[in-house]
Amino acid sequence: MNVNQPPHLATPYMQPLPPGYQQPGYGGQPVPGGPQYPGYNGPVQGYPQHVPSQGFSSSLGFPQKGSPDSFTSGTSSPITSHYIGPVRSPPTSGVPTAAGMSLPSEQMHYNQYGGQGDMQNGPASLSNQMQRQPVSQPYIQTAPLSQGTNFQQYPPTSTSTQHLTNQMMGMHLGGVPTSTPQTSATSFGSQSPLPPSSGSFPASGSATYNPYSNNQGPAAMNLSQVMPPTSLPQVQPPPSQQFPGPPASQRLPASQGFPSQPAAPASHYPPPISGGLPPTTMQGPGIPGQPLSGPPLSQSNNISPTQAQPAVPGMMPGPQGPPPPMPPPGQGGFPLQQNGSFGQVRGPQPGYPTAYPRAPNYGNQPGPQGAPIQPPPAQKRLDPDSIPSPIQVIEDDRANRSSEPFITGVRGQVPPLVTTNFLVKDQGNASPHYIRCSSYNFPASSDMAKQSQVPLAAVIKPLATLPSDEAPPCLVDHGETGPIRCNRCKAYMCPYMQFIEGGRRFQCCFCSCVTEVPPHYFQHLDHTGKRVDCYDRPELSMGSYEFTATVDYCKNNKFPNPPAFIFMIDVSYNAVKSGLVALICEELKQLIDYLPREGNMEESVIRVGFVTYNKVLHFYNVKSSLAQPQMMVVSDVADMFVPLLDGFLVNVNESRTVITSLLDQIPELFADTRETETVFAPVVQAGLEALKAADCAGKLLVFHTTLPIAEAPGKLKNRDDKKLLNTDKEKTLFQPQTTFYNNLAKDCVAQGCCVDLFLFPNQYTDVATLGIVPYHTGGSIYKYTFFKMETDKERFLNDLRRDVQKDIGFDAVMRVRTSTGIRATDFFGAFYMSNTTDVELAGLDCDKTITVEFKHDDKLNEEIGALLQCAVLYTSCGGQRRLRIHNMALNCCTQLADLYRNCETDTLINYFAKFAYRGVLTNPTKTVRDSLINQCAQILACYRKNCASPSSAGQLILPECMKLLPVYLNCILKSDVLQPGPEVTIDDRAYVRQLVSAMDVADTNVFFYPRLLPFSKVDPASDSLPVAIRTSEERLSKGDIYLLENGLNLFIWVGANVQQALIQNLFGVSSFSQIDCSMSAIPVLDNPVSNKMHAIITMFRAQRPRYMKLLIVKQDDKLEMFFKHLLVEDKNLNGGASYVDFLCHMHKEIRQLLS
Repeated sequence: MNVNQPPHLATPYMQPLPPGYQQPGYGGQPVPGGPQYPGYNGPVQGYPQHVPSQGFSSSLGFPQKGSPDSFTSGTSSPITSHYIGPVRSPPTSGVPTAAGMSLPSEQMHYNQYGGQGDMQNGPASLSNQMQRQPVSQPYIQTAPLSQGTNFQQYPPTSTSTQHLTNQMMGMHLGGVPTSTPQTSATSFGSQSPLPPSSGSFPASGSATYNPYSNNQGPAAMNLSQVMPPTSLPQVQPPPSQQFPGPPASQRLPASQGFPSQPAAPASHYPPPISGGLPPTTMQGPGIPGQPLSGPPLSQSNNISPTQAQPAVPGMMPGPQGPPPPMPPPGQGGFPLQQNGSFGQVRGPQPGYPTAYPRAPNYGNQPGPQGAPIQPPPAQKRLDPDSIPSPIQVIEDDRANRSSEPFITGVRGQVPPLVTTNFLVKDQGNASPHYIRCSSYNFPASSDMAKQSQVPLAAVIKPLATLPSDEAPPCLVDHGETGPIRCNRCKAYMCPYMQFIEGGRRFQCCFCSCVTEVPPHYFQHLDHTGKRVDCYDRPELSMGSYEFTATVDYCKNNKFPNPPAFIFMIDVSYNAVKSGLVALICEELKQLIDYLPREGNMEESVIRVGFVTYNKVLHFYNVKSSLAQPQMMVVSDVADMFVPLLDGFLVNVNESRTVITSLLDQIPELFADTRETETVFAPVVQAGLEALKAADCAGKLLVFHTTLPIAEAPGKLKNRDDKKLLNTDKEKTLFQPQTTFYNNLAKDCVAQGCCVDLFLFPNQYTDVATLGIVPYHTGGSIYKYTFFKMETDKERFLNDLRRDVQKDIGFDAVMRVRTSTGIRATDFFGAFYMSNTTDVELAGLDCDKTITVEFKHDDKLNEEIGALLQCAVLYTSCGGQRRLRIHNMALNCCTQLADLYRNCETDTLINYFAKFAYRGVLTNPTKTVRDSLINQCAQILACYRKNCASPSSAGQLILPECMKLLPVYLNCILKSDVLQPGPEVTIDDRAYVRQLVSAMDVADTNVFFYPRLLPFSKVDPASDSLPVAIRTSEERLSKGDIYLLENGLNLFIWVGANVQQALIQNLFGVSSFSQIDCSMSAIPVLDNPVSNKMHAIITMFRAQRPRYMKLLIVKQDDKLEMFFKHLLVEDKNLNGGASYVDFLCHMHKEIRQLLS
């Protein structure tokens, strides 16, 4: 079953809606005309539901009493467990909505953002919660509810707390170790039985009692109780039928000890601690016909005061004594269990005796005439705070790993997350800034890899910019002989080569071939077998370094000429009228002084040339000896040639006055143009021919506005057809119209001609076709739809400056070598491949990444591990031929638990996104989404089956390192490429598809799960930022201001109740209504609040490769749709599931695989 269904209404891709679009309903409000969500099987009306226990105040945070911290595995390090729970109590007062009915306006007003000012309905803000455990947070579960056979599709979840049915209630998250026989276990947390709510319980499923043991946390739920297989009908037994019972923790007398599931030996775990704050009482009347029942208030946290007795060590005891009697029907339900490993179960917020916001189908709501509707039984909701939080994981990693430097000397170490700032010390493996792996412990055999389904991938960023406190790679020059290499596999000298025979030969660590050491490179070995000069030579002691290449590594056996930049400006009517041509020319006068140069050079050796075009091309002679520039027009675009050689590509300093004169004249020359048609392919051909004539590599910067419909090679037609969406032909929209551009790109790569494309479209321009040239040449695309001078000028100029100035290599070839047993089989990114091993890039800049997938071709040895070596041959911007080498040593394992313990989810997500975005070229988007869900379910099911201790299928158990895989995967599935709304254009989708294909791990992380920062928690006097919050609407307070960034856009969201003083300090106006949302920048005001906001915006922009556009969004404003579209934990209007619903769906998929 597919969670992400075809869209019914979508959110615009950062473009304002045309008038007449309906503002969508959020959070459970009915959306006209849209199908409801398909998905997991919801509850059946009329089945018994639990009545809430006494609610807790939300400020209590996560209790830390007696929660299991970790389990000792029989392999190596402990795997930490995570449990899901508790379910939020249902509304106990007020009148929740029935489906399809609107809420009273005042309730809506409060519900939308959770209270006045800082008050939030739902989770307390992170700052006032108790500190959670640093390594792992305990997740908890409660008793499951019954389930019927007539299933509904995804019920509308509210954007505030996502409603979850009984199915999730027995879920249990976390890693449990490989099955080690249990020696002894103690059950605890049991409590006197309480009668269930009216109705009877299903009798299917095992009748085993599963009490909590203090090493396993919540008991396993019966299979029949949580998410039953859809094929298994569940009948409603007569009231007299014996109920197999909820988990023992909820109904066993404290004197009975039952065995838990086999797990690691239980010891050193604290017993449950009683005490703590008593629960606050529920406010408002109870649900009609269901009296509240629960433990007396004197028992804090609902823990029975009697101490549980341990089971007999070494054997599996059976139930001691008869099971407790079945409670009579018609009475209150079981209270929610609250023992040491439980999080809080929340009742209504103190002082707000209303129902939970926007809860469809809960309780009764007066109809249009106020007539009461018969209440269906109350439904439980899973607390979103009880499922894995990306923010918690990010903050824990920062707290634990940012203070110490990451030393790369140890094989197979998992680095800190990309969101953590840390210092790297290179001691033999490449820095994580250059290479990140999906797992740092590869499976030893292909069978094991197939079984786990975990992709074995590395994300490589060969020319990455390092932080200022880290040294760039050392440059090694071996003179005319060049770098030392293995005779057989041609791997380059690295720290893992083994010197033998007193240092006269070395054995290759990749292919085991023995090679003679050249006499000039010979050195004696010390008593450990290492060369005595190993720490003096970067290639023997470092993970990353560069070699100066000899003439043998150059084209045609001659050293390259310095590269060139050619600026190619569209001067058609649209470009001139919008002011774009004048803006580009004005900027280029200064920008040509900032061309990239080699570190120690006085000035850049890069030469520049200028072309303008519409239906014909104009070349300019800017030779330094001329008084004025000369224009030459080529109107025969079918057979492109360059009309001049001398004077076209020039040195900036020599020809400065002529260049300045030209840039002054171009806007005047074309000021009165009426030409609207343009060509595109001949422009690229002209640049390519100019570089060929000059015998150098280089970059074309093309500024283009329209679909090239003029008669010329590469002419395109408009194929913008919305009717193809969600059909088998949708994939053609991502493919180029013609093979002409593929061939053109191939010619460019052969010459080392990289193309950067700046697009300024007002309508469809076929990015999928035009983008092929930058994509295959290692270039970049920048897109400024409906370019307006006042809103887009700053972003365009910053992007242009960075594009011209950034570090870049030309005419690059990359090869990845591996040790015996694995090989690189697949490559993802912006490049060209003419064979199966060499990645060719006409240009390779500091932002470009290549994701490489590895497969087994033999078994790996656990002792030796696996080795990767990435070698990139390129021409530097100073015209020097270089080799950059990155080495990485990984462990390998025969136990699946070791594989899962050393994975990195952020890198997996980078791989999955690129895999899916390439998949849409050949498959329908639904097929791509389904295959992603299936692979993710197989990964987690394999872990569950082989690494977790045996327990009921009602539990969802996630590996510690992969507990964020579901939330991040759901973000990919909901992205505009795989699940667009109707107003996301085909060009936008093609643009994002190409953009993501070259992103590194940090960029995909923030693109798919944006960063959301509460401005009220910012201290203007401090340099530190507050903790981010989860991207869900229920986390927003209408009394606050938030910043949200995803790497392309930066939003400032202003709540309706923000204090007037704050608005005055930030926007320079006196009230909320006066804030101007059309501003592309906030005013510069001389006060600490304004200064801090500007500092944060500047810092965010500096961290991203593109200049993020600033959008100011007021609560309930029409632009708010864009902002809400990026609140990725919520359901979206295109049919994307909420995080909670998707976790449910994944659990169901995993159970189907296991059964």
